[in-house]
Amino acid sequence: MLSEQEVQDAINSFEKLPVLVEELTAGRASIQYQINRIERHLTSLTLIGQEMYWPSPDDTRDEIERFAPSGRYDSIFVLWPQRNLADGTSIPSGGWGLAIAASRWSNEATYAAVANTETWRWQIPMIGEVWLHEWLHGACAFFARKGYLMPHGDADGGARHGYNQSPVSGWIDYYRDLMSGNVLENGKRIGIPLGAWADTATR
Repeated sequence: MLSEQEVQDAINSFEKLPVLVEELTAGRASIQYQINRIERHLTSLTLIGQEMYWPSPDDTRDEIERFAPSGRYDSIFVLWPQRNLADGTSIPSGGWGLAIAASRWSNEATYAAVANTETWRWQIPMIGEVWLHEWLHGACAFFARKGYLMPHGDADGGARHGYNQSPVSGWIDYYRDLMSGNVLENGKRIGIPLGAWADTATR
């Protein structure tokens, strides 16, 4: 069970996501969200290989069906207790955050799971970046299905496209170009064009 401080740290970080999305799309995209606090304990995890686990849509099925039936939201985010911050133990997983594209498995919403962590880590290098990063995996898949070319690696493609991770702003320069269709790959500017956000609402 997460402490109130751990939950509030995550919420404080998540609340920066809409600000980042609006800024990085020059106001073309915005996010409206609802936060639901879950009382039941997470009772299962899904194996993702090499003895690593994550809370997949199968493990959060009760909550997905209750709070996010198909068609209600475009994206689902899950905060889960991967680590015991008191004794340093943790469940092996694939990273701080993991994400999948929208599918029937997740009630046609993009799905991202982000683990708990210390207060300071939510602020490094930029508050809200972890949520943006995981959300972009799903957003890139969505626009790729509409025929837009995405850079190799989509949200993970910063370094391979010549960008550097800033100690102050992380990969924000890359995300800005990714979210405006300005990542240079093989002589072409690709990504999500600003105009593509116009008819897309994310809930």
